Amino acid sequence: MKEEGGNPTKELYQRLRRLSCAELWEKEVAAFDAATPEVRSQRVALVRAVGVVFAENGTAEEKTKVRAWLRQLLHDPAEKIRRYAMAALPKIGAGPGEEAELVALLRTAELAREKKFAGKALEKIGGRVTLETWQAAPGDFSPQTAQKVQASVARRERPSGIRMEGTLREWDGLRIHLRGRRGLEGWVRDEVREWIARRGPVRLAEVRSGLVAITAAAPFTLAELFTLRCFGTVGFVLGVVPELEEGKLVEALAAVIASPLSRRLLEAWTEGSIRYRLEFVGKGHRRGLVRRVADRAYALCPAILNDAQDAPWAVDIHQTEAGWSVELRPRLAPDPRFAYRRKDVPAASHPPLAACLARLAGSVEREMVWDPFCGSGLELIERGLLGGAPTLYGSDRSAEAIAIAEGNFAAAKVRGARAEFVCCDFGDFPTVKGLAPGTLSLIITNPPMGKRVPIDNLRGLIADLFAVAAKMLRPGGRLVFANPLRMETPLLKLQSRQVVDFGGFDCRVERYLKAGR
Repeated sequence: MKEEGGNPTKELYQRLRRLSCAELWEKEVAAFDAATPEVRSQRVALVRAVGVVFAENGTAEEKTKVRAWLRQLLHDPAEKIRRYAMAALPKIGAGPGEEAELVALLRTAELAREKKFAGKALEKIGGRVTLETWQAAPGDFSPQTAQKVQASVARRERPSGIRMEGTLREWDGLRIHLRGRRGLEGWVRDEVREWIARRGPVRLAEVRSGLVAITAAAPFTLAELFTLRCFGTVGFVLGVVPELEEGKLVEALAAVIASPLSRRLLEAWTEGSIRYRLEFVGKGHRRGLVRRVADRAYALCPAILNDAQDAPWAVDIHQTEAGWSVELRPRLAPDPRFAYRRKDVPAASHPPLAACLARLAGSVEREMVWDPFCGSGLELIERGLLGGAPTLYGSDRSAEAIAIAEGNFAAAKVRGARAEFVCCDFGDFPTVKGLAPGTLSLIITNPPMGKRVPIDNLRGLIADLFAVAAKMLRPGGRLVFANPLRMETPLLKLQSRQVVDFGGFDCRVERYLKAGR
């Protein structure tokens, strides 16, 4: 007996969901097929359960049998059963035959609800047959279904990618937002200034927490922009929309997404079909609003397709004091700047953070560098890529981390640098061949902080790091590290401190100097 307020269809689905393929097919499906229309309607949850269970556990032969059964149910006299069959088919897999039947149902169904379900199924499995039908009779399809089917076909027939070497020639007035973790913006700014000094094609516009804004001053490529290593993501500002009531907001946002500026950027930097994923950043899914904006943008410019699957671009909508900032962001995975990062370890450094630590460290001639908690090796690699560091040492207590760091360093192809990675506790530095007290010019590290990897005595670990650094550094040597505690040492002179967001908690990025020449 069901509990008061319960949902009998949902409860039945949960029970059937736990059965095996054999139990479902031999007992439940057989009984369903032999039942009266009333009983079949009451037990319609079986259709959903069959789709899910066989999709997860069925053999190819069993799925073929289930697919044929679901196709029969598409013509059941009960509209509810037809709808459940439409929803189950994409889970089990569907080909041109099933697609053609769904298209026919979409065009002939009298109830709006049934049309909606047929459209939803075609959004997942629709291909060339659906596309050609839409082109012949566009009025039979909702904007969302038409757009998703177009995107699906484009994804298969014209795979998309980012054209890093494409030159944006119409650049006048373009604002670019380099976003990153709060606290890193100073290093991003300094890196931009150095780029400008080397005749970089941008101007510095604004610096605020977590963001450095620049404006284009000459034609440029994405590859040029991605020579900067300290920012997290880049967004090209398409426009800013003020706060409006929802209907007007939808229209304004869609107009910005479909604007001539948007099309210029996408055409300059896209290989294949132009597809994007729309997101209100920090505002939850907001699926209804996303759908309305995407549908309206599609109506304004059908060549730009909203697609949640493997789209090369994102349109991020950030709420600001001025309104809604609409920004076009390349979705690059892996990030070409850090493609050397073949594997990672738990709590590994955020790559732009590693690049910022390397910039904070600076460089001296013939640098000798050690990372006592090297993890996946990012800090050493980023320091090596800056040049002038022929000798790099990395140690870690994890043999797996050492193997990963060695692989990443090999993939980075750091010129003019030799790296030695040793599995040991950092306090056992005398066992590392080549390391000796008073020889290092730089210790750079992002130590474990106890957030993901438990640390028995974090305060003791940081104190030991200070002591070891004071012993290992030569006069004038530097310690650059991420300090999770409010601790200093009289053994070294604090030169700089910056509070940085480490993904949910604040940490201090610090640079110390060992006195003497």
